[in-house]
Amino acid sequence: MTDQPVPEPPVSHDLDAFKQAFRRHAAGVAIVTARDAGGSPVGFTATSLASLAAVPPLATFNMARTASSWPAVAETDHVIVHLLGLRNRDLAAKMAGPAAERFVGDHWEEGPHGLPLLRGVTAWMSGRVVERFPVAANAVVVVQVEQGDVGVDDDALLYHDRRYLRPLHLDE
Repeated sequence: MTDQPVPEPPVSHDLDAFKQAFRRHAAGVAIVTARDAGGSPVGFTATSLASLAAVPPLATFNMARTASSWPAVAETDHVIVHLLGLRNRDLAAKMAGPAAERFVGDHWEEGPHGLPLLRGVTAWMSGRVVERFPVAANAVVVVQVEQGDVGVDDDALLYHDRRYLRPLHLDE
């Protein structure tokens, strides 16, 4: 059997509608941290975190392979995923800002595997990267959680239409 080239998927001619649709889809906010080959801390704000399985405990996140943190994530064995609450809004903005400024300050300490562990988050999970799936210019990263902890409970921090928001609690 001869390997046939895989045809490129069709590209939407209405890319703007695609972008607008996902801007209207609220997502929770997380931060992923690692260390690069030189030992420097790296991290980024992610809204693509998802639970994949409970047994074994697997989580996924997506990222652009052009992101400043990608070389570290592409090579590391372990990452820490931090879940954010409303009180972490400034931290989310800092970690989405210029890469050189993300670890300036006392908002982190060394955690498991020597990775950057952010202080004051609602929860964190340290895990081993078990898969990296390249998709176009991006990647889906699968992490098997090995340890973690929960912090003080907080209202959710959501990202919606390029803004951080808190949910409105509705009566049930």
